[in-house]
Amino acid sequence: MAATNKKEKKTKKNLVIVESPAKAKTIKKFLGTSYKIEASMGHVRDLPKSQMGIDIENDFEPKYITIRGKGELLSKLRKEAKNADKVYLATDPDREGEAISWHLVTALNLENKDISRITFNEITKNAVKKSIKEARDIDMSLVDAQQARRVLDRVVGYTISPLLWQKVKKGLSAGRVQSVALRIICDREDEINSFIPEEYWTIEAVLKDKNKKINAKFWGDTEGKIELKNNEQVESILKEIEKADFVVIDNKKGTRVKKPVAPFTTSTLQQEASKHLNMATQKTMMIAQQLYEGVDIKGEGTVGLVSYIRTDSVRISDEAYEDAKSFIINTFDNEHINPERVIYKSKGKTQDAHEAIRPTSAQRTPESIKESLSNDQYKLYKLIWERFIASQMAPAVYETQSLKIQANNYIFRASGSVLKFKGFLEVYDKNTDDAEGKIPEVEIGNKLNMNDIIPTQHFTQPPPRFTDASLVKTLEEIGVGRPSTYAPTLTTIQARNYVVKESKMLYPTELGEVINDIMKTYFPDIVNIDFTANMEDDLDKVEEGKQEWKQIIRDFYPDFIKAVESAQEKLSKIEIKDEVTDVICDKCGRNMVVKYGRYGKFLACPGFPDCQNAKPFFEDADVNCPKCGGKVQIKKTKKGRKYFGCENNPECDFMSWNKPTGELCPKCGSYMVEKGTKNPKIVCSNVQCGYIEESKV
Repeated sequence: MAATNKKEKKTKKNLVIVESPAKAKTIKKFLGTSYKIEASMGHVRDLPKSQMGIDIENDFEPKYITIRGKGELLSKLRKEAKNADKVYLATDPDREGEAISWHLVTALNLENKDISRITFNEITKNAVKKSIKEARDIDMSLVDAQQARRVLDRVVGYTISPLLWQKVKKGLSAGRVQSVALRIICDREDEINSFIPEEYWTIEAVLKDKNKKINAKFWGDTEGKIELKNNEQVESILKEIEKADFVVIDNKKGTRVKKPVAPFTTSTLQQEASKHLNMATQKTMMIAQQLYEGVDIKGEGTVGLVSYIRTDSVRISDEAYEDAKSFIINTFDNEHINPERVIYKSKGKTQDAHEAIRPTSAQRTPESIKESLSNDQYKLYKLIWERFIASQMAPAVYETQSLKIQANNYIFRASGSVLKFKGFLEVYDKNTDDAEGKIPEVEIGNKLNMNDIIPTQHFTQPPPRFTDASLVKTLEEIGVGRPSTYAPTLTTIQARNYVVKESKMLYPTELGEVINDIMKTYFPDIVNIDFTANMEDDLDKVEEGKQEWKQIIRDFYPDFIKAVESAQEKLSKIEIKDEVTDVICDKCGRNMVVKYGRYGKFLACPGFPDCQNAKPFFEDADVNCPKCGGKVQIKKTKKGRKYFGCENNPECDFMSWNKPTGELCPKCGSYMVEKGTKNPKIVCSNVQCGYIEESKV
């Protein structure tokens, strides 16, 4: 019998490299046995930490090194790549992901291998298999945009930081985007400190028509709207309408439509998660990354639950739209789907290759997978899922009514609305109820009985301090930073103790204000909002292939280094000595000195390290306490916020955010405080009083 000499068919070996084990586990389900999935554990090469790593003389050439601790992993990946017929680089679909793939080529010696770049906006079977069919070369424009940002930030940080060490203390840093974020927070604090409240009044009339109550608010007179500024003005109006008839002169009815909002971008997800889930931006992105890379779902295995989470696009794919439409019709009815597909427009320039953040399947409701998710994963997935479904639903419809009521020549107005059709609010209603309640039916010409008249004094409020949500929104609106930078920027300025968070609000610390003052004085361009926003536009041009990446650095560096040299010259003339105090060290008897630490100034023994004694430092405010006559000192809260308190605390509980002047208000007798820096005023600490005088300084 003749022996068969057939060649066994060789199975092609393919290696797919992703960033994380979670992503590898999810993808493994979708590709056959001919694919091996490995993780690079993020970046494998970067600039060195011990030096700038940029060759300024050699046209700003970056000096990349292998990240410490990656040697064993890279050896394993090189071995796997050597045995593979083809290597697919499947890192995230953005600049950072493209750069990781590019670094992998060098680190794994893949220059002569058959390699392809694949990207997918969601980790689903269809998306992953489609990406294999549409494999491409590495996009060097994306890589160069990432390199430009990295090199620019490194040049700024590693050049300015040593100046901060000289001026303030070791270990400080100044980043390009974080310096602008810090300036925005400090500028807002200045606004708040300089704010002088202004008095205004409102008048509410409680009226009745056949036992039906109507609340109407003062608007103005027959000539137009009137702003109520003081009590005298209000008393005059009340006197004139005391015995007047309140007559209905207009009754308008109509409908108001409230449209759904777009699905999430990175920025809007961070804002809403902060508002409604009390999640910090860094935590939001960490949980969102888990949902994107894949979660083990009971009955399904590891599944990518949401699309890519670093995006500024609000576009959704045709498949995603059909998925949402099917769910809405089956769950509600045809009335709840928008008659026409809603196409949302992205603001400004967007990475529109991406989609909005959305669930990978509309049918995978939050409740159906709740037991497979952690509490935080469930909350964030629910937020993303609801926002996406609602974005394609019909608008909510309100029935509205507006009354105009006249008393003598004065006009009062009352308005109400009733929700008639919930539409998208069935799924996503994160704001307080818009319905104001139904107004009783009244005819034009009806006379209403005045049941009560309520005048109320108010004072204007200063602009609110930033929260994570409002700072991210502001950074996005002014064009500073991009989706991938918001969370690390907020994390960094808090980690450096330039900013602290109290009850969601962001406050600059004393250290943060010192750093901001130095940056504004010596490096105005770095903290200039327009300059930084224009730099972002230049980076976008690199990504689009319209500008060479090194040209951005070449244009930036000459003026920047002149500013550095000027700052060095000015700072070198300032001899920074420790300030000696009359406080005696109770351990060794030396006079203690003022030092700058992470949380601002403190008292330290000059005998360090032999004597390591340290105490809190309270600077004298040169004014006596208005309560007990003791000395007022400049103190700090536990988180580093500056305030003015009495030396006799806790026996005396005097405390003020503004510096007291030592004088009493001539109008009400309360203590006076200084407000503002540019146009300082002396104001009464009693807001109800409102007494103000010009500063004598």
